[in-house]
Amino acid sequence: MSILSIATSGLSAASLRVNVAASNIANIGTTGPLPASGRSGTSAGAGIAPTFPAAYVPLRVDQVSQSSGSTPGGTVATVSTVSPSYIAQSDSSASFANQDGLVAAPNVDLASEFAELVTAKYSFIANAKVVQAYSETEDTLLDIKT
Repeated sequence: MSILSIATSGLSAASLRVNVAASNIANIGTTGPLPASGRSGTSAGAGIAPTFPAAYVPLRVDQVSQSSGSTPGGTVATVSTVSPSYIAQSDSSASFANQDGLVAAPNVDLASEFAELVTAKYSFIANAKVVQAYSETEDTLLDIKT
């Protein structure tokens, strides 16, 4: 695997980390009914029961070293869901709250998400520097040949 493809795989992984962290931060307040609440969301006399969307399911990035035969290099990042995906939170004013006034809130730790953003930033910078150094070295080699 070339230096350039290794660096670009790191750039892709860092970009994916930023997208996932931004999605988790943006949806931190998206609640829904507790899955085991048993509440159907029906109101007396309603012909069609209203349904409420589930709470946002937070995501995480799993990143591993890429191994392809005898020339390993680079990284592969995949997105998966956080488990458990929700925590019970008190919000008795929500129409989908259970009889105890609880709703499902995304299991997102804001401090961890900001740490992911900082990690992704520095990873992106480091991989961009590798691409820049590769380009400069290639230009220098082409100057020597002519």
